[in-house]
Amino acid sequence: MTEDFVNTPAIQVLLDKATGQDSAEGNPRLKAILRDLLEATMRVIVRHDISENEFWAAASYIAGIGHEAGLVAPGVGLEHFLDLYMDAKDAEAGREGGTPRTIEGPLYVAGAPLVDGTGEVDLTSDPDDTGTLYMHGAIRGPGGEAVPNAIVHVWHANSQGWYSHFDPTREQTPFNNRRRIQLGDEGRYAFRSKMPNGYSVPPGGSADVLMQALGRHGNRPAHVHFFVEAPGYRTLTTQINFGDDPFAADDFAFGTREGLLPVPNRQGDSAHIAFDFVLQRAEEKEDEGFSTRQRFAAEPA
Repeated sequence: MTEDFVNTPAIQVLLDKATGQDSAEGNPRLKAILRDLLEATMRVIVRHDISENEFWAAASYIAGIGHEAGLVAPGVGLEHFLDLYMDAKDAEAGREGGTPRTIEGPLYVAGAPLVDGTGEVDLTSDPDDTGTLYMHGAIRGPGGEAVPNAIVHVWHANSQGWYSHFDPTREQTPFNNRRRIQLGDEGRYAFRSKMPNGYSVPPGGSADVLMQALGRHGNRPAHVHFFVEAPGYRTLTTQINFGDDPFAADDFAFGTREGLLPVPNRQGDSAHIAFDFVLQRAEEKEDEGFSTRQRFAAEPA
């Protein structure tokens, strides 16, 4: 059978009724999107002759993803696709330049301590006998100007690859390796922390099951996440990935991008990274805000 089956009157009437096309009620945009999504799904079912058992196995898998949706979405490239799509729309509108955006990931926690960034900030609250990461740089605008009053949100895993608030060992204190750094007029930042390590998706979890079925791994390189916000500038969501990490060129989440792969200057068990962020100017007030994605929140420390 060919996909022409989906074009038959019976299927097209089904799609119209299922998405409320014959009703003046409801959300027109949602109706249009859902109709296209359902029709595309039906075409995939016919194209690959998907059986009833396969369909319900997929439905059960999707129902069981739960909190791992934030790992599955980047793992199948959808979160990276959104970055590429936004890049393309920016280019089409003539908005180019600045530090590349890349995936946020699922492990940000709102409410991290807001600290004075006029000196070096220590991100690490807990004892850790591994090496120290030193990172510093500046926040600049598109013309190279210093960006005053920026806030740099920074978060990363510990030396075991675990993030505070999500650590199954429960050994980390809240907001370990998480800070919001308030910068001054010169737009310069500096922090130190214990060396982060890469991580893999939870063994046996939804993301791991899918990666194994695809013949792929679920590993990420060592990396540090950032939001950078400042009045009059577009909020940046990005991360730097250690360019000398074995998974830097094979990140399961597709978070590594050209311009975001500094190679640490390693000295003994310490590493130094110098990295400047370049922001785009905000054209509308909403450019200064964050996406409305659901994020974990905790009481400020």
